[in-house]
Amino acid sequence: MNIGDKMPDLLGKDSNGNDVRLSSFPAGMKFIIYFYPKDSTPGCTAEAINFRNNYDNFLQMGYQVIGISKDSEASHQRFAEKQCLPFPLVADTDTSLCQAAGVWRQKKMAGREYMGIVRTTFVCDHDGTVTDVVEKVKTKLAAEQLFALLDGRGGINPAP
Repeated sequence: MNIGDKMPDLLGKDSNGNDVRLSSFPAGMKFIIYFYPKDSTPGCTAEAINFRNNYDNFLQMGYQVIGISKDSEASHQRFAEKQCLPFPLVADTDTSLCQAAGVWRQKKMAGREYMGIVRTTFVCDHDGTVTDVVEKVKTKLAAEQLFALLDGRGGINPAP
């Protein structure tokens, strides 16, 4: 997915089994949609905590945060509860959304090649149009990367 492309309205099911639709959020809400590899792993936990700690700042700027991985709804529920995440986590168990977004790719680790989610964040306008893409996400500084990107568009200082 590139700048100018549109995210689908229906992203999938959240940790409670509810449909997550961009159109169900308040009119004018923009979106930070981040794709991450796996619940409860060190990097993904650091990224989620960073978004949690800055969630109110994003809301003040008019952005809803949504996390997406191929983990199940039950896994998302445990992860969200343990980390006190105030934003929805979407279960893309069949990787269809990951594939549509272009984040389901060949990866390499320790000499092994496999298919997986490449950590990527999309900034979307109120209608789901992608306005920015962050491909080299720094897990502990994910929010700060976005605040720097959005600076000049009403950016707010991030929380630690």
